[in-house]
Amino acid sequence: MRDPKERLRDILEAIARIERYASRGREAFERDELIQVWIFHHIQIIGEAAANLGRDFHEAHPEVPWPQIVAMRNVLVHEYFGVDLREVWKTVERDLPALKLAVGRL
Repeated sequence: MRDPKERLRDILEAIARIERYASRGREAFERDELIQVWIFHHIQIIGEAAANLGRDFHEAHPEVPWPQIVAMRNVLVHEYFGVDLREVWKTVERDLPALKLAVGRL
């Protein structure tokens, strides 16, 4: 099992990769399938890394919304064709900056 610091680093790296393309704006995200796939993939990485931190780590750091992070990953993986782009974009704009700060403090 990887060290929690490595998982946290995975989360921060995935956020940085999302930011690289999210900086092009919502319209670019909505019209460019490659940007969508890039962002979906890295949100999945965030969710997988979060899930693999384990329950004890989650309980020790309740300030981070771990269940919601893992749930978003599950939506992208299991309901791929029904994904609402607006909801994903809201996650990118609203939730990832807060997650970046919270994980950076751990």
